[in-house]
Formats: sequence, C-alpha cells, structure tokens
Amino acid sequence: MAIIVTESAAKQVSSFLANRGKGVGLRLGVKTSGCSGLAYILEFVDELEEGDHVFEQHGVKVIVDGKSLVYLDGTQLDFVKNGLNEGFEFSNPNVDGECGCGESFSV
Repeated sequence: MAIIVTESAAKQVSSFLANRGKGVGLRLGVKTSGCSGLAYILEFVDELEEGDHVFEQHGVKVIVDGKSLVYLDGTQLDFVKNGLNEGFEFSNPNVDGECGCGESFSV
C-alpha cells in the first residue's frame, strides 16, 4: 500500500508546517460526504494515532488511518497552480466516479 507525494505537494506541506510551528505531518483521509459518497480530508497531525500508516517522501510525512487507506491506496497527492487558483489535487486510481461539482467521489 502506498501514497505518493509529489515534490510540489511536499514543498507546500513543509511550508504550512513551518508557518504553523509544529506538527508531525499531514493527515490524508476520507469522510462520508457529498452526492457521490466520499470526500477527501486534509488536516495537520501533532501526534500519531494507533493504526496510522506513515508515508514519507521528499522529507514530508503523510499519515493515513487504516480505514481511509483502503480507499486511498495508490493515490498521488500533488499541489498545482493554475492561473490565480492553487490547491492540492488527488489522483486516486480507486475512484469509479465523481460528482458534478468535484467535491466528492465514489469507489
């Protein structure tokens, strides 16, 4: 099982953690939401929890809980800038479909 972090995403996460002044890494997970069923969540992690899986690339740790890993295995986390817009993008090979607004997905 693996989560892939691009260099661009790693730089952004490092910057966020440095500005925040603390944190082990970034949690990537899923929650039930939206019209397609699941949505991505990103949050800072100050302490690891039992059952967490840690993926470290480019000096950044991405933490995924065991329940979310089933839906996220093989996902690439990237940070992209398109004109004035910028943000994290997820390339998840497990996704069967997405809602029209792009806020949720199904597997």
